[in-house]
Amino acid sequence: MKKKNLFQVVVLLSMAVLSPSYAFSQVNPNAQLSDSPTSIIGFNHIGISVNNLDEMVAFYQKATPFEIVKREKVKQHSNADKIYAREGVAYERVTFKAPNMLLELTAYANQQNAIPTKMLPQGPGMTHTCYQSPDWKSGYDQFKNADIELLSRGDEAVDLGGYGVTYAYGYDPEGNMLEMEQMEQRFMTQAGMDSSWAQKHDMWMTQVAIMSPDLKKLSDFYKAILGFLPNRIAKLENMERLDDIVDQDKVSLHATWFKMDGYGKMVELMQYEHPETPAKLHEKDPTDLGYTFSLEVKDIQQEYERMKNLGVEFLSEPQILGEFYTVFAHDIDGNVFSLRQAVSKASGYSLQNFNY
Repeated sequence: MKKKNLFQVVVLLSMAVLSPSYAFSQVNPNAQLSDSPTSIIGFNHIGISVNNLDEMVAFYQKATPFEIVKREKVKQHSNADKIYAREGVAYERVTFKAPNMLLELTAYANQQNAIPTKMLPQGPGMTHTCYQSPDWKSGYDQFKNADIELLSRGDEAVDLGGYGVTYAYGYDPEGNMLEMEQMEQRFMTQAGMDSSWAQKHDMWMTQVAIMSPDLKKLSDFYKAILGFLPNRIAKLENMERLDDIVDQDKVSLHATWFKMDGYGKMVELMQYEHPETPAKLHEKDPTDLGYTFSLEVKDIQQEYERMKNLGVEFLSEPQILGEFYTVFAHDIDGNVFSLRQAVSKASGYSLQNFNY
């Protein structure tokens, strides 16, 4: 019998204890990235465009155990100008390495006067990523010790359903929302999780969470570009503990999940009915403050052509910049993502060489 993935076990356990207003559907419970005929490997990084790089670096150094593996400046680089589709691109970037992907904080010169704003749980856009940890090395406590501004109600992470996972949302110093999930050993054992993983790692990263005013349309988009089916869809409402997590009353939302590479890594797409997810106002620029993410691929030219034929709008053709061939694109809601292919198969920044 195949071991269930982490998300699958969360849902199956929660069905037994949550409100009857949790409507659940198995689209294909075993669907995952390995089913895809594409050359997509998985999430390479979560990117955050920031205003005050030093302050943000200090926060994530204190809140996470991730190692800083690179600090670089880019200026007057023709390939950077092509990739970003603007002249005079200049930035400074700090790269953290989590056990299963990269976290990149980038301060762009053209965003020096931008004013950070807090992202609402209902979005629209990419509202957050998630940091998972075993509860005996609580990520919630680590972020609290780093003076995160908590969004969730109460003084502890919320036990949503008694199945061994607690949740909380909060804001980093520039108002980027993030999720903290703490897992008990019993949950990880039931999930079929390698026992050495949690013993070896204090924290790891998981999802790309995008709120959309048209969930079906966005789900169809990601189904096409990822090349496989979502494994779960759900409607959640009348759940007091969910209200506590997102600090909203009478939350009602629809959700779709695609299982990506590695433990817990998901594309999480949601549409809030209450409070309603607003319409997207504009296409986001790759330098705009807030979140972006990348898909690492084995053949970027192949994926560029395939996605272009599907109607994906790219800012340029793929170019070499640093460790990767890179190209930026917009999804149909205007969110920014990039494709990356490691220039060297031996690159320590490629998922192919992560030990997870």
